Amino acid sequence: MTTKKNDTPPVLDIDTSISVLGPAKIPSKLPFCRPREDGETIRLNVTEDQSSLLEGESMYSDFHVAGPRKNLYFDPSKTKCAIVTCGGLCPGINDVIRAIVMEAHHNYQVSATLGIRFGLEGFIPSYGHDVKELTPDTVSSCHQFGGTILGSSRGPQSAEEIVDALERMNISVLFMIGGDGTMHAAQIIVAEIAKRKVKIAVVGIPKTIDNDISFITKSFGFDTAVEKATEAIMCAHTEATCAVNGIGMVKLMGRESGFIAAQATLALKEVNFVLVPETPFELKGENGLLNMLHKRLASRNHAVIVVAEGAGQHLLSITGEKDASGNPVLGDICGILTKEIKGHFKEQGVPVTLKFIDPSYIIRSVPPNANDRVYCGFLGQHAVHAAMAGKTGMVITNLQDRYVHLPLSLVTQERRKLNTDSDYWRSVLESTGQNLSLGKFGTQADPCSSK
Repeated sequence: MTTKKNDTPPVLDIDTSISVLGPAKIPSKLPFCRPREDGETIRLNVTEDQSSLLEGESMYSDFHVAGPRKNLYFDPSKTKCAIVTCGGLCPGINDVIRAIVMEAHHNYQVSATLGIRFGLEGFIPSYGHDVKELTPDTVSSCHQFGGTILGSSRGPQSAEEIVDALERMNISVLFMIGGDGTMHAAQIIVAEIAKRKVKIAVVGIPKTIDNDISFITKSFGFDTAVEKATEAIMCAHTEATCAVNGIGMVKLMGRESGFIAAQATLALKEVNFVLVPETPFELKGENGLLNMLHKRLASRNHAVIVVAEGAGQHLLSITGEKDASGNPVLGDICGILTKEIKGHFKEQGVPVTLKFIDPSYIIRSVPPNANDRVYCGFLGQHAVHAAMAGKTGMVITNLQDRYVHLPLSLVTQERRKLNTDSDYWRSVLESTGQNLSLGKFGTQADPCSSK
């Protein structure tokens, strides 16, 4: 199709502007530098990932390009930074910490970088957590290990007390590594800083193993999580094929979004049914999971089911309880599936062997793979570039292979979810042979015919 010269792509009406603490007047001495113009933007198509904001047509938005700037807001020799890690573990946290420290120390030569221990609790005097000074020596090998060398915690803390602590420690820049809840907390901290009219930059590095932060195409650690998930799926497939009517069931992380389950399914073509939170399903009836599973076993004598932890919650009673991060406590969908599957086949007089694997806490605790290490390095470096230029109330991300700045207001507006109308989800369904359109297992494709 030929595009006319006067055709312009439709632009999504969202605010992508980035707040600054003031004019950057200090010439940067950064070596090996090709600085970005301060107002440089790039226009990217956001249709596929952000379907909930759109109405079917391809739409674009302009984003500020990440990278070093010609002039700095902060004088490096008088700048003290702090890093805090919050929420659950994820592969790559230590790599981001290391990248921030190395960039700040070697290239900007900031006066000091402090590590806040055990999440936002580390700012609150009543918890009594020590502050850890971070130097190239203290972080030199931390990337070889999973978890976070600073420790972490969940739950909100007083923004007033946090900013009090920042002022007491004479912190100019705060780097916050965390998920959706942490980014909401960062917004509140930025508002408290603005209220006091103090000059402290807050820069976020989004961390979520579920890959569910809005406008974040892929969070760090996701590649590693998928890689480890495929190992569990392969084990489940081996168990299933080594028994008559063997069923392998794997539970993966994905509270509200099924990205890990979907990506692992595409990576390993051994999955016959994938259940995600975005698509309700039936257990019983002609189009129910039990009937489709029965057909699969009758045809091929084995089956593999991948279940995101937040799938099938409509089949469970809602307790209304919330965890420390304010998320609803999920029901045990795999427990229900195990009970219903065993009951169904017992009633039909068909012997089955069901093996259940839950690798969740193994996946989130391992060191990152090579791709995630590279990604984490860029995120840490770009976070320092943005902060030293006086940017605040923003996060760093890779959006369609370009590193950009996103305002906190954009990434906190909703949870990112699988677009079940996308080509990506269609590929998942084609890989498994199932059809989850309209919330049902249908008959367009046949899981009995694959693998």
